[in-house]
Amino acid sequence: MRQESELTGEERAELERLRAEVARLRASVPAEAPGRPPGRPVVRGRWRTVVATLLIVVGCVLAPLSVVAVWTRNQVTNTDRYVATVTPLADDPAIQAAIADQITAKVFTYIDVQGVTNQAVQVLADRGLSPTVASQLQALAVPIASGIQSFTRDQVGKVVASDAFADAWVQANRAAHEELVRALTGEGGGAVTVENDTVSVNLAAFIQVVKQRLVDAGFTIASRIPEVEASFVLFQSKDITRVRAGFNLLNTLGIWLPILALILLAIGVYVAKDHRRALVGAALGVAVGMVLLALGLAVFRSIYLDAVPATVLPHDAAAVLYDTIVRFLRLGLRTVLVLALVVAAGAFLSGSSVTAVRTRQGLNEAIGWLAGSAERAGLRTGPVGVWVGANKRALRIAAVTVAALALVFWGRPTGKVVLGLTLALLIVLAIIEFLARPARVTATS
Repeated sequence: MRQESELTGEERAELERLRAEVARLRASVPAEAPGRPPGRPVVRGRWRTVVATLLIVVGCVLAPLSVVAVWTRNQVTNTDRYVATVTPLADDPAIQAAIADQITAKVFTYIDVQGVTNQAVQVLADRGLSPTVASQLQALAVPIASGIQSFTRDQVGKVVASDAFADAWVQANRAAHEELVRALTGEGGGAVTVENDTVSVNLAAFIQVVKQRLVDAGFTIASRIPEVEASFVLFQSKDITRVRAGFNLLNTLGIWLPILALILLAIGVYVAKDHRRALVGAALGVAVGMVLLALGLAVFRSIYLDAVPATVLPHDAAAVLYDTIVRFLRLGLRTVLVLALVVAAGAFLSGSSVTAVRTRQGLNEAIGWLAGSAERAGLRTGPVGVWVGANKRALRIAAVTVAALALVFWGRPTGKVVLGLTLALLIVLAIIEFLARPARVTATS
């Protein structure tokens, strides 16, 4: 009788499938203990299935909430992450245009250019200016006012588009981070405020910069602008109170909710009779949860855009603002989605289904063909191949462990990182399979 080490790749795959099938059949027909009433094991198995299903379903429901909770907590407790979130807003043309328009409008609430022009014409008329010339100057009051307003808007636009504004934006947001926390937790105060149905940022400091810029450009009438309070609306909705309450809840659960979801999923997989099938179901459930979260963000985006009037914030600026704020949340859910799909695929392909067995068999045959070609070409692995063959199982476990640790300790993993690590793991496993040689074959070669 041949030993297992002498089997071909196809025979080894078939043997593995038969063993898995025998194990599955034995598990499906549990032995009854002496004296135990008939049917007790079946009932117990059903309860295991019900409990496992319930735990996995609850864990999958908590998965998208966990992603939202972690994102929310990061925005609150991590100043660098918050600043990284809002920094691109200062360089976006739509946001720059909206801020420049608001600052310009605020400036001209304190400067009546047309009134000043009319007053100057009246003074000249009182000093003997001919009625014809005075009438012509009076007709120019509106174009003059429009020209001055256009000039002011250009100056404001230059300020908002400058690197100095971008730096000031970053510094102001970094300094206002604690004030944002107070605002979202209901304490209020500071540069970022939540009042009634509106979340806004104070632009008073930027108006002072514009005022000085206009004065330096020769528009001395801008010196009349007093220190005023002007706000840039970030969000406006009648549900802001409930949103803030939900924020506080998610911030509290930011640490424990992901841990709870993972524990429930792990216990559900452990309790299930078929661990591999339960793992596939749990991973696919988490993936579905991420897809639903993405759909929820898309729906909430429409609600947000409808809730902000165009007179408060232009539609394009509101869209950029929303997409920028939630981009890390979208990145997180995509990462979890890819990871869940990778886990589901790995658990499925390691099972005893016909598709999984044929897939593994095909890969083993391909690797075996490459190894045979290398042997025929004179490329032998020698003692290294013997050692790899003897420790193949340990090397596989080590490769999977290293990949898992790399993912856990990766600073900010993305979907691309997950796919990259998965691809690297598959390559390492293929190399192990390619190098492995039975001791007898190497010794006789």
